[in-house]
Amino acid sequence: MSRAPAGHTSVDALLSKVQDKSALVGIVGLGYVGLPLAVEFAHAGYRVLGFDLNQPVVDGLNRGVSHVQDIPSSAVAELVKKGTFSASTDLSRLKEPDAISICVPTPLSKTKDPDVSYVLAATNSVKQTLRRGQLIVLESTTYPGTTRELMLPALEGTGLKVGEDFFLAFSPERVDPGNPTWNTRNTPKVVGGITPQCLRVALALYGPAIERLVPVSSTEAAELVKILENTFRSVNIGLANEMAIVCDKLGVDVWEVIDAAATKPFGFMKFTPGPGLGGHCIPIDPHYLAWKMRSLNYKTRFIEIAGEVNAEMPEFWVRKVSDGLNERGRPIRGSKILVLGVAYKRDIKDVRESPALDVIRLLEQRGAVVQYHDRYVPALKDDGVDLHSVPLTPDAVKAADCVVVVTDHSGVDYDMVARHAGMVVDTRHVLARRKDGRDGGSGSKR
Repeated sequence: MSRAPAGHTSVDALLSKVQDKSALVGIVGLGYVGLPLAVEFAHAGYRVLGFDLNQPVVDGLNRGVSHVQDIPSSAVAELVKKGTFSASTDLSRLKEPDAISICVPTPLSKTKDPDVSYVLAATNSVKQTLRRGQLIVLESTTYPGTTRELMLPALEGTGLKVGEDFFLAFSPERVDPGNPTWNTRNTPKVVGGITPQCLRVALALYGPAIERLVPVSSTEAAELVKILENTFRSVNIGLANEMAIVCDKLGVDVWEVIDAAATKPFGFMKFTPGPGLGGHCIPIDPHYLAWKMRSLNYKTRFIEIAGEVNAEMPEFWVRKVSDGLNERGRPIRGSKILVLGVAYKRDIKDVRESPALDVIRLLEQRGAVVQYHDRYVPALKDDGVDLHSVPLTPDAVKAADCVVVVTDHSGVDYDMVARHAGMVVDTRHVLARRKDGRDGGSGSKR
């Protein structure tokens, strides 16, 4: 009687565990991507073991306390009580899970080059404990080729063979923090495997936890999907931002132009200008593709131009502040500026890459006395910026020489701001939206 090939034994054993939900799922990195994914796997019936190097985060999760805005503590506490979720800092336990999703940060270096050190560290930890029959999935956004060129050689260095002994795939996270409609479960999930067997196993794992899966032919294709999604947004936001500059020079209302263009029922998608890009994805992901293409002697011109335009927007709005103060006979040096909102987008507490940081730095460099209000961010400390949120009161608004709306959080009394502010520079056009119910306006109030 012939013996079944080792690959068949490994894949069948893993698929069997996935199908009867006896598989243990490991999540490396329990931040805004990893924790929601862990919760969905647990809700789908898997047991989940989360890994994070932040001891207070791990201790809190094991007490049922969530540190991620979109995941209520009650949801974590319920899973901990049921015994379907626990967290650990002990990476030697990576040998225990049957499937491991890596959800670690992929920032940029100071020179705008990809920093894959977290991915490499996680890969090395997995390598130390890799055993036959495990599935490894990278979810961190990165440049095309990372899974095959960096992770695969490291893992095959153990002597195990991909697609037979272990399985390797890439599935980009598509988390939109603060989005009340689209979450980890109902957002379609793209999956690409190193081999067909890798893809088969990954699809089987994610199937019970995610409503719709989108298989693609390779890990490179899956990696590029996420880059394209956010590059599309970056380029179009860059166009809207450049149009804001153009309209400002022409004395035309950019919001009125955009609103009118958006009435076309085909061939136009509405993007709006703002103070710049923020968050982990849109300001960063396009640079991963640009970097990869430079290594292949190709310059991604659209991507780099859009990045330049978007990066210039904090300077544009600070000039609007300076010009407005000059019209009132006040220098920006010594003027009191109240910034409304420092998170990178509405109704979240995340300040990563927030354009508010650049706005505040530029104002302070010009000698302005800056305060901010943001109920989601009680303290702000980042590369020379060290401030605390102040209460938003009529007296605080009156005392400011200029109020700058950077993040249009809901729940802010913008009517009060409009009544009491002597001058407003509104980068989000929130005051005019409240006044006339449309997404139009000049971006400043004199």
